[in-house]
Amino acid sequence: MISARFHHVSLSVADLSAQEAWYGSAFGLTRVDERLELPEAGVRTVVLSNPSGLRVEFVERPGSSPAVHTDPFTATAVQTFTHLALHVPDLDVAFARLTAECGAAPVSSPGPGVTEDMRYAYVADPEGNLLELIGTSRP
Repeated sequence: MISARFHHVSLSVADLSAQEAWYGSAFGLTRVDERLELPEAGVRTVVLSNPSGLRVEFVERPGSSPAVHTDPFTATAVQTFTHLALHVPDLDVAFARLTAECGAAPVSSPGPGVTEDMRYAYVADPEGNLLELIGTSRP
């Protein structure tokens, strides 16, 4: 067995600056842990984190194309990571803030999950990346 813990997730984005600003406002990802530019590869990256330990890397490569999904299940048609799941303290508040104030597109409204005390919802960030919001009665 290899002992491991989660480090970060990486999202390919079209506009690094815009996504950096959006995730900073939406989730408090304002601390820059790493920033790297590889001009020979045409790639710019930044790893951002927040005080609760969430870490996300954003990678910008000109000419990349977005993955467009109309719902969380169509995302599973391609064998890759399909969404970023985030536990939030209040699902209804988070969903409302992200969709009304931050400009996230609602994908599925808050509803019951499989686990008895779990509820979930999906939103898409400004570039269409799926985010699953999970709320439970447990922290």
